[in-house]
Amino acid sequence: MSNTEEKTNEMDETLEKVVVEEEGDQLLKNESGKETDPNLQNDNQLAYDENEINLEDLVKERDELKDKLMRSLAESENVRKRALKDRQDAEIYAVSKMSRDILSVYDNLQRALDLAEDILDEKSLPMIEGLELTKKDLLEIFKRNKIEKIEPTSGDKFNPKLHQAMMESPSDDVEKGHIIGVLTVGFLIGDRLLRASNVTVSSGQREELGDKKD
Repeated sequence: MSNTEEKTNEMDETLEKVVVEEEGDQLLKNESGKETDPNLQNDNQLAYDENEINLEDLVKERDELKDKLMRSLAESENVRKRALKDRQDAEIYAVSKMSRDILSVYDNLQRALDLAEDILDEKSLPMIEGLELTKKDLLEIFKRNKIEKIEPTSGDKFNPKLHQAMMESPSDDVEKGHIIGVLTVGFLIGDRLLRASNVTVSSGQREELGDKKD
């Protein structure tokens, strides 16, 4: 072998050593985390960004589904409550028409009792007691069906939602716009007006009315 060939081989071996050492150093650097291949670093960054985007999409989708679910549950609860109220209203107000007709029975009983007070005697006492018991039973039936009396007293303020003014009359004892007397009591069924109370309303003191005429 010539000297030239020997030098060439020595140079090749030296070059191979250098390459091997550099690759080893690079591998050690990568493993220690001090240096990384730029291409590999870019790929890792892209993968991280993609994962970050996917996570944001999943969170957004989750929030949207949660919102839809909550709205659906709220709507279902509203439907349930409306159905329950409709059923309760049907149970209470289905008898409204019949109840109005029965009110005339109550009115006749009350008139009979009012007349009986003027003719009290031993013979009429059993009849009066019978009328009182009938009236009591009728009011118990009303109560079981959510029907309550509206029975204002003298001096109460007139309420157009519950009372119907049949007449006005001057009064020195009751101020204007307040009730003097009750002609017939009214009734509520549930929270609805079944019949208004018929009342007499004060138009003010007589002196005030006289001054206005003058």
